[in-house]
Amino acid sequence: MMRIGFLGAGIWLGSLAWLAAGDWPAYRADAARSGYSDEAIPNQLALRWVYRSALAPRPAWPNSDRIDFDQVFQPIIVGDLVLFGSSVDDQVVAIEAATGKVRWRVVTNGPIRFAPVAWEDRVFVAGDDGWLRALALQDGAELWKVRGGPDDRMVLGNERMISKWPARGGPVVVDGIVYFAAGIWPSDGVYLHAIEAKTGAAVWSNGDTGRLFMAQPHGGAEAESGVSAQGYLVAAGDQLIVPTGRAVPAFFDRKSGALQFYQLQQNQQRGGTRAMAADRFLFNAGCLFERETGNLSSQVGLGPSVAVGNGVVQADGRSLKASKWEDAQIIDRKGQSQSVRRLVEDRLVTMEREILDFIVAKGDAICGEDGRVCAVDYAGQRTVWWSHEVEGKALGLAAGNGRVVVSTDQGCVYGFDGVRGAPAVEIAGASKPGVPEVSEVARQAAEEILAKSSITEGYCVDLGAGDGDLAIALAARSKLQIYAVEADAGRVKSLRDRLIECGWYGDRIVVLQADPAKVPFPKQFANLVVSSAAMTGKVSDSIDTEAERLQRPWGGIRCFGKAGAMAAVKKEGLPGAGSWTHQNSNAANTLCSDDSVVKGPLSMFWFRDVDFEIPNRHGQGPAPLVDEGCMVVGGVDGIACLDAFNARTLWIHEEKGNLRDYDGIHHDVGVGETGSNFCLGGGSVFLRNAGRCVQLDLHTGEVVREYRVPMPTGSKEPGPAAN
Repeated sequence: MMRIGFLGAGIWLGSLAWLAAGDWPAYRADAARSGYSDEAIPNQLALRWVYRSALAPRPAWPNSDRIDFDQVFQPIIVGDLVLFGSSVDDQVVAIEAATGKVRWRVVTNGPIRFAPVAWEDRVFVAGDDGWLRALALQDGAELWKVRGGPDDRMVLGNERMISKWPARGGPVVVDGIVYFAAGIWPSDGVYLHAIEAKTGAAVWSNGDTGRLFMAQPHGGAEAESGVSAQGYLVAAGDQLIVPTGRAVPAFFDRKSGALQFYQLQQNQQRGGTRAMAADRFLFNAGCLFERETGNLSSQVGLGPSVAVGNGVVQADGRSLKASKWEDAQIIDRKGQSQSVRRLVEDRLVTMEREILDFIVAKGDAICGEDGRVCAVDYAGQRTVWWSHEVEGKALGLAAGNGRVVVSTDQGCVYGFDGVRGAPAVEIAGASKPGVPEVSEVARQAAEEILAKSSITEGYCVDLGAGDGDLAIALAARSKLQIYAVEADAGRVKSLRDRLIECGWYGDRIVVLQADPAKVPFPKQFANLVVSSAAMTGKVSDSIDTEAERLQRPWGGIRCFGKAGAMAAVKKEGLPGAGSWTHQNSNAANTLCSDDSVVKGPLSMFWFRDVDFEIPNRHGQGPAPLVDEGCMVVGGVDGIACLDAFNARTLWIHEEKGNLRDYDGIHHDVGVGETGSNFCLGGGSVFLRNAGRCVQLDLHTGEVVREYRVPMPTGSKEPGPAAN
């Protein structure tokens, strides 16, 4: 369909001086994250190619609506290339925009959750492995890299092995300086960096904002806390703005790195990862904040927004609203005249479907919907003049150099341009899907390991993985998530390529180049430790020692040896480790643990999002309980058990009505008065609900038996659970 577009007198479109003509070199186009380009898209658009990832994106926080920076592989357009990073197979991919051919791909050591950002002849990529890399646009060659945290230690974060300081402050480039942030837990340190784009040399680093004694969201409360960098950094004027996950962004001086303000208490529940600078304001989570002070100016709605010259376009459900900036005099609540700058609605476009995200190219809004992308001449005739069906929710959008690129939450990236007639090209992220062939020795060894260990799920480490045949054979016969450690760079690349071809990389097997005798992984997390190197001869004592360090207590197995002569060694409990089996520690309510292992200072061991609903913390629900390496967590309509050493969900037991009374923001006294409704003991979980007590096996969640108990007169429920 042809469309005739024009710019009405009421639309205000400006150019961004630093943006290279035609390119879309960053997430939402520029350092302000405006979502706007002054280049018009073609009058006709046709599908040129589709890239289909072997697996859909894996967001870090899938159940947290306000921390949504990585729902799709966010694309950029630079010259004749389309580039994006992957949160599932850890790659940066460069696709030739005209043909759909993959020009190059680079595998990093962790998920890539943010779009690359381009500058001159290079592109910058920040990842969960904690590094910022400068890669050559032409071929992906590494030009330099900078580590965001103080060392190479890793943790299990969001169900992947990542840096203790993941780079979750998405990079931004201004005036030849690239900025990024690493670290999300203030107690472990948060690091904000300014790096010379050409050389990789440090301009400044701020490592002090992770430990600030500051006002907390609840009025009158002060504590040591800090900035938790999660989201795309924003640069505006001399300011660098750092989104902080669910909280409001923090403002820094871009020249020195000094913190200007972080008004957590004043803004309480406000905040989110998405931020955009426009005029003298910062848009964040439906609010306008004055950039000069950080103060809340007004609330403007939660829908996505695009800054267009002297105004803003906002999406609200099934409508697009264009507004102008206006200076006005108002009378405040005290009867005083006050000067304000505000948005005044100028035009409204009604849409057929809900707009999930959008960008603006000249006078057209390119709107992402569930199952469709469309173009709207919102500045002129206010009509949808083009649309195309897509797989999934269209949440990643870019427009530049005569092209439109769309990315969905199903791992599909679509390239459109104005050239009609040529058939669309299908690009498979996995070029040879299926189970790779392995040697007979590796197959026999894998079967022997699984039989002798009886471990078919959880985390597995292969120390000295070699060609990867053993890791592949284990993955093919189990549900293990395997980390293959190999010192030889050539073998690492070969194995990664092999796994990417079949679509297993990142999901089933991850390959790390490291000394197998000294791996940066945390201690005691692995359910199974093996060694391909041990299949051809005795490994060094240092590898044996490292295997024992990684082995999980209470049942972790290390299994070394040649095929047919494997020796499995089980690790029992952890000497000196205590348990917390009741709300107040034990049946005697001592509120004191007998653990002698844990010593301060404490540091993050693992973290992840929840995979079932837990009560709102304001309802004062029961505490998690720990015994025999298991952590039991009470949930709404159920109860779950996690591996205390690696956060893997072991089982979920559904129990209708469980803890619903604690799920609210009523600030009741909660379990302080009622006591908990579950406890642990003798390898079992005892759960009181609906007038009975259910006994569950601690390690499997299977129902052992059910107890019906007499209830006190006038009571609907028995008392607190104890054994």
